[in-house]
Amino acid sequence: MWDPRIEEMPKEDLQRMQYKLLKSLVYRLYSFSPFYHDRMKEQKVHPDDIRELSDVHKLPFMFKRDLRDNYPDKIFTATQDELVRYHVSSGTTGKPTVVGYTQNDVNTWTTSLARALTSIGLGRGDVIQVSYGYGLFTGGLGMHYGAERIGATVLPTSVGNTERQIELMQDLGATAIACTPSYLLHIGEVAAKMGIDIKKDTK
Repeated sequence: MWDPRIEEMPKEDLQRMQYKLLKSLVYRLYSFSPFYHDRMKEQKVHPDDIRELSDVHKLPFMFKRDLRDNYPDKIFTATQDELVRYHVSSGTTGKPTVVGYTQNDVNTWTTSLARALTSIGLGRGDVIQVSYGYGLFTGGLGMHYGAERIGATVLPTSVGNTERQIELMQDLGATAIACTPSYLLHIGEVAAKMGIDIKKDTK
């Protein structure tokens, strides 16, 4: 368990905390985001209408096209000097979507992944091979930070050069791998051609 205070919190306390955070978020978006302000007005909902957690259903949806229509940063609520990083989608189905991260966003993302990794039994003593792409895609860096946060050793192989990845997986004793399902299948196929049984010949 990563954070017992949160993860073991009684349901009533958890819902009170969730409502407090939701209320704060809705007020911020209504006050500082022209996009959300207009979308809420169209939906005829005001922050004062959110009186309990179940009122979340009153809030308007956001759609993928909203991110593209407001490219690159018209939907941001943080100012430029608050941002520490950009991540960008591949844009294979249209205009790419841009996400700006504040330091708090990075910390939250790291904590979220630390909790996820801990929940599947990983921690100090593990070697986690991160075979997500590093760079504009958010997965590689996010998983990297999360793995370091739990005290694991990170093997930042990214994607590609698969035979070398398999060699390092064996030589450095990787105990877990983070990658897309399709790339994991590819690793298995390449390993088989190399005469390596992933299940038997790796940790």
